[in-house]
Amino acid sequence: MEHFVVSARKYRPQTFEDVIGQQAITNTLENAIKNNHLAQALLFTGPRGVGKTTCARILAKKINQASGEYLDEDFAFNIFELDAASNNSVDDIRNLNDQVRIPPQTGKYKVYIIDEVHMLSSAAFNAFLKTLEEPPAHAIFILATTEKHKIIPTILSRCQIFDFKRIGVLDTKKYLEKIAIQEHIEAEDDALHIIAQKADGALRDALSIFDRVVSFSGKELTRKAVSENLNVLDYDEYFKTTDLLLENNIPEVLVHFNTILSKGFDGNHFITGLASHFRDLLVSKDKITIELLEVGDNAKKKYLIQSEKCDLRFLLQGIELANDCDLKYKSSKNQRLLVELALMQLASVTFDGEKKNNKPFIISAVVFRSKSPKKSKAKFIVKEEIKAIAKQEIPEIKNKLKFSKPPSVESVKVVVKTNAPRRSALSLKSLERKTEIAKIEVDFEEVDGLPKDAFSESKLLLLWEEYMNLLLEKGKKSVASIMNSNVPRLENGIVHFQLPNVSMKDQLNRAKQPLIKYLREKLNNYKIDIVVDVNEEETKKYAYTPDEKYQKLKEKNSALELLKKTFDLDL
Repeated sequence: MEHFVVSARKYRPQTFEDVIGQQAITNTLENAIKNNHLAQALLFTGPRGVGKTTCARILAKKINQASGEYLDEDFAFNIFELDAASNNSVDDIRNLNDQVRIPPQTGKYKVYIIDEVHMLSSAAFNAFLKTLEEPPAHAIFILATTEKHKIIPTILSRCQIFDFKRIGVLDTKKYLEKIAIQEHIEAEDDALHIIAQKADGALRDALSIFDRVVSFSGKELTRKAVSENLNVLDYDEYFKTTDLLLENNIPEVLVHFNTILSKGFDGNHFITGLASHFRDLLVSKDKITIELLEVGDNAKKKYLIQSEKCDLRFLLQGIELANDCDLKYKSSKNQRLLVELALMQLASVTFDGEKKNNKPFIISAVVFRSKSPKKSKAKFIVKEEIKAIAKQEIPEIKNKLKFSKPPSVESVKVVVKTNAPRRSALSLKSLERKTEIAKIEVDFEEVDGLPKDAFSESKLLLLWEEYMNLLLEKGKKSVASIMNSNVPRLENGIVHFQLPNVSMKDQLNRAKQPLIKYLREKLNNYKIDIVVDVNEEETKKYAYTPDEKYQKLKEKNSALELLKKTFDLDL
């Protein structure tokens, strides 16, 4: 049986030209060797699997070959590799310092590669400082690390630093295509793209995944086999989910999500993937941003087709809802319900085009129980019926109101409130004509000729107190206490009411409309309004110290001072 060599070792680059995705660094190093402008201490830093150690070995070999005396020799005896993860003590560095003094037998330089240099102890770093700052002319140090922030500044200042970047998805995919051809493996474009994405910028990881998938599926790599082996949710699932969301089909969306969970996928993995899918659809909507779409050619066509179906509001709100769900996922006690709620809200974004704000909501179940192509017509019929009913009811309203001058029927605005779901017009069809109206109100400010009787401030105060008593009877003690905290004053037909803080103002504003309606009807003045202000001085007055509070209480009850002295109490 032939010995198997993993692809990461078998296809390790031997020259700078073979290094993938680090062209700026390899060009700099080649020019430095060519012009004899190479520093004696170099630091290679960057993520795992991007070519730091590989570049260090190629550089160590090329340094001596540049002299031109031994072009075919690899100068293995002039290259010393030290793994700082296991040789991180002061004694290891002292041994290294002793070796540095001895010049090379052949070639011009001795190269010391110290991998994972951030693992050295503080004492080892300090022992290495002098040698690194003033090494012998024949010694060159190449340090490699994934965590530059753990290296002490005095070491960093003595090195020429090269930052290696993550390797792009497309570069990784092209490299995998070359290896697949050399290994006589038939691989789908999307299959290699999934491997490149899973590697997350590390070429060594990509080669390891490639070996694993080949072991699973043999000489043919399909997208389905790769997705199954790597436990990656196929993008077709997201395309199907988005189609169902655009159709406002909540039941099918929930069933589809359940199918995904039954395959062993995590809800958090699904919702983050859905947010990424919406992002990809968003960048597909413009020719300029389509370059940001890192997918295969087959997938790109699908994204372009589906992006035409999605409007911008749906995608932006979809990303916001999915990200919000992702943030709450770990702290949620019922994680599945959290994702299902997010999906139901997403399925309601495009419903009927009637949503006028960005607050999430969920459409009524009636909508997807009775899907009908005649929905818009039915909706029109219902509106016409409501108008007809409103015209019949207007004379009754006129009789109930004390109008000094009757308003014109055309100027009256009627609001019809029913017991049916708010956003589903179709459900009104099943209601009886008279019973569907629970209440009809007049928008008084828009009606011409409404009464505007004069009234005194004393009458206003009397009605103010009556309304407070009504609130107390209904159990609304907090609003009643706020109304009782000050006395309203009348200025030019406007009621002004001052409060000591903003929170009290907000609470009263929320309960203000019924109060205005009550005063308008009782005073027969439909132009009256209430303005709530905050008194800054009064706000400061309420910020009592403990001593001031005690003095106030003592003014109300002089027995407190006797109580304090009798029991020797303190504040």
